[in-house]
Amino acid sequence: MSLVHSSVVLQALSTFTGATVKHLTEETKDDNELHIFNFLPTTFATNQALDETGSLRCFCNELFVDIDKFLDPIFDFDFTDLKDDSTCKRGNEPYTRPCGWKRIAIKVLDKYPDGNAWLGTNGWRSYSVDGEWPVSYHGTSMNSAKAIMKSHYIPGFRQVYGRGIYSTYDIKEATNYTQRVTCEETGKIYDVLLQNRINPKMRKVCDRKEYWLIEIPAGTPPDKEREIVEKSIRPYGLLFKEV
Repeated sequence: MSLVHSSVVLQALSTFTGATVKHLTEETKDDNELHIFNFLPTTFATNQALDETGSLRCFCNELFVDIDKFLDPIFDFDFTDLKDDSTCKRGNEPYTRPCGWKRIAIKVLDKYPDGNAWLGTNGWRSYSVDGEWPVSYHGTSMNSAKAIMKSHYIPGFRQVYGRGIYSTYDIKEATNYTQRVTCEETGKIYDVLLQNRINPKMRKVCDRKEYWLIEIPAGTPPDKEREIVEKSIRPYGLLFKEV
């Protein structure tokens, strides 16, 4: 049984992409081939862009996803009742486990041409392994009071430390930037976050050291932006915390 209702997953994806995300069916497949997505970074890099004024614009209002092919339930994990203050690392960087959250796993194995080493080995461990990337968390609007610019894995206009994509390894910090979704079927309300791996060779440590930046220079063409994103930051889990 899924840890959260599929409709909540679609709502979360809608929040992250800025479009209405619907389940792909046989009836919708033929007419919507150009608006189908199967992995988040590609969507963020192709569905939205910055116009000349620096404002985000969306290329389409609806996106379609095959939930069965998009998610990987074998790697779901319920951290709701977990209390763990142990020190652990991923990619030789601090890793704060998402205690209190439910993780819905995104299907990422064999998605990239460089293999799966960036994920490390499966199962709980306190240590890093060779080739894996550090963990980071991304909220739905990382701007507001602490002046971290708004971005949905799209380079932001009102940058503080530079133009690009911001995330943090500290889930407590990331919770300052969540938005909420409500399950129409159950009435349950959830905060949502993305759990990522970030390429240590591509990220910049900000002055506020708990924040990391993937720099994307102004004027970068959309296809190059997509290439940078896919080489730099890869979401592998949707996190839900019942309010």
